[in-house]
Amino acid sequence: MDNFEIVISKLLKDKNPNMALGTIVCRVDNTKFNKLLWDEIEKTSQQVKDNYTIETIKTNPQIAATRNMYLACGKKPGRYRPSAEALMRRIVKGESLYKINTLVDLINLLSLKTGYSIGGFDVDYMVGNVEAGIGAEGEHYEGIGKGKLNIHNLPILRDEKGGIGTPTSDEVRTAIRLDTKRFFMNINGYTGKDDLMPALDYARLLLQKYVNAHDIVVRVIE
Repeated sequence: MDNFEIVISKLLKDKNPNMALGTIVCRVDNTKFNKLLWDEIEKTSQQVKDNYTIETIKTNPQIAATRNMYLACGKKPGRYRPSAEALMRRIVKGESLYKINTLVDLINLLSLKTGYSIGGFDVDYMVGNVEAGIGAEGEHYEGIGKGKLNIHNLPILRDEKGGIGTPTSDEVRTAIRLDTKRFFMNINGYTGKDDLMPALDYARLLLQKYVNAHDIVVRVIE
């Protein structure tokens, strides 16, 4: 399978010594829409509505941990909201989630269930090894649906060409496409390795169930 190296930079690790990355690399068969998946998303969306208000979303343990990491890196989480928080806010406000494609929709379900802001990438558009670090001033980044994003002091995932993902938005260059075959998922575990394991197990289940994931490699990086 795709044997690129994944590491956490000392700069980022110093901000949170407990941090770990949960990663999955696999081959997938993506589709435009999956009704059974959307049945799950709608059920989970109702659970979010029943259990959260706009004010209490930020108390979700993983959303709180992501917001705290933003503050530790020097970024205001209210202005650059983590994607899991943004998804939950959208649902609580009574707005429907966008239907993108099955792989992206699956990631959104995983975020709603776990509170993690999850990166998903097309390996065919990645270059070389990957490092989790902190965004630099003036660093180029085009967020999906965001345009040019100021990633200075945001936690960021980079390959050897540049940024590919932040908890706020993934980068256009390595975005999941309908024809994506080689897939890389990253979960920033700001509360440590133990909390990551149930999310990774659930991610594997969803990938196998809805996009026929195979040649699956799961790793935890500390």
